[in-house]
Amino acid sequence: MIKAVTKLVCSLSVLSAFSTCAFAVMAFADEQPNIVLIFADDLGYGDLSCNGATKLQTPNIDRLAKEGRRFTDAHSASAVCTPSRYALLTGEYPHRKNLYAPVFLKTGLVIDPDQQTIASVSKDAGYETAIIGKWHLGFGDKTPDWNGELKPGPLELGFDYYFGVPVVNSHPPFVYVENHRVVGQVPEDPFVYGKKAKTQEIPEKMKLDNIGGADAAHAFYDDYQVGSTLTQKAVQWIKERGENKFFLCLSTTNIHHPFTPAPRFQGTSECGLYGDFVHELDWIVGEVVKTLEEQGVADNTLIIFTSDNGGMLNHTGQKTWSMGHALNGPYLGFKFDAWEGGHRVPFIVRWPGKVEAGSTSDELICNVDMIASFAALTGQTLQDGQGQDSVNILPALTGRSVERDHLLLSPFRKSHLSIRKGKWMFIGGQGGGGFTSKEVGNHGFGGPAAITFTGRENSDIENGKIKKDAPPAQLYDLKDDPAQTTNLYNSYPEVVQEMEALLKSYKPATSKKKKEKK
Repeated sequence: MIKAVTKLVCSLSVLSAFSTCAFAVMAFADEQPNIVLIFADDLGYGDLSCNGATKLQTPNIDRLAKEGRRFTDAHSASAVCTPSRYALLTGEYPHRKNLYAPVFLKTGLVIDPDQQTIASVSKDAGYETAIIGKWHLGFGDKTPDWNGELKPGPLELGFDYYFGVPVVNSHPPFVYVENHRVVGQVPEDPFVYGKKAKTQEIPEKMKLDNIGGADAAHAFYDDYQVGSTLTQKAVQWIKERGENKFFLCLSTTNIHHPFTPAPRFQGTSECGLYGDFVHELDWIVGEVVKTLEEQGVADNTLIIFTSDNGGMLNHTGQKTWSMGHALNGPYLGFKFDAWEGGHRVPFIVRWPGKVEAGSTSDELICNVDMIASFAALTGQTLQDGQGQDSVNILPALTGRSVERDHLLLSPFRKSHLSIRKGKWMFIGGQGGGGFTSKEVGNHGFGGPAAITFTGRENSDIENGKIKKDAPPAQLYDLKDDPAQTTNLYNSYPEVVQEMEALLKSYKPATSKKKKEKK
């Protein structure tokens, strides 16, 4: 796999590789733009008006598409939040880390500080770096010290600055963290496990394994102002950069439950709080773009907008569906699933003068590709064993092909690990591999029952259940059947055999090479 410009130049003996690589060198070698990566939370493919939504409108995000390139076959390496973020930062499939589920209050940092990340690659190239928003990758060597230094954390992975929500907006501790410490935490009022936090009572806001005390820290946190607070921090950080090159990852809590848009956004969509929360997200994007323009750096800034996974059919999602809004557009399934709706995500790139305005691409790309692309863009070289699953997608930004053989995709359940190769999608088990509650209104509603609820069709499912004679796994032709209506497992045994062999070739790593010290 070609990882960086230096390696591209050295690959002249391979004609096909040289064609693509030489183009990347000519187009990007002398360009080191600012980079703004906006990583939305639980935003489905169908949640944007530029992707077909009619019950809500996203003019600011649509503008990025009108002035840049919209990718229609982009994916998250995982249909779950924490492993998706792991893939984004490291360029490594979360399966290699045995990472399938989200982490919460008592989990240490899941990324080895010796790993290269999109932040460390950018920093090594002279960029000032920050991540603002949701973290959800753990803190500390073994467990976070909420009353002390939350270290190692983002700053040990190449970010110069961090401000945001340490876990997720639906789960305690319901505080902000800045760099290594909780904002507002004081020694005389420590956090206490098992004690209820003094925060707002909001539907779909979980109280499990709570951590209370620290009233001053909790007082800073207002669910309905999180989006505004993170936006203010992002805008301020951009303004402070002056003429220095910068990389900002804005990791929003929109639109993860609980759905708590600021009052000015409530009632603005035709699909309830879900749509209102998307409207707030669109405003956030608009504020960032406006700031870049005011600072005079918009034309030399590469903006990437995407999501960590597909939309979730939780209680609010079910209401939203009943109002006529299809969270994941035409695609089967939801967050946590191996079906397309779980991991096919919006992906829009804007870079004036470099990316054709109003263009679209059906190239197969993934969030795991960011580190190889950042390395190529900034003239860096990834160390051996680093970013091993990442592919440089810079050529796709300007209409060229990406050299990808296949893609490994992880749902919530390890049993449903999946392979995408060309037009084929192979899922290693029956059903979606995500949530499976059969009760409408339940937070964990999903699987075959959810497919029947939404009126979608699948040849393995009848009356909300897997048919008794359904194949043990699934194979779909996404070119002819992107909605995954027909399982072709029994029709193409040779393809199934190839896909199963590919899956078996991926084994979680038992050790990792250390990053070379500079």
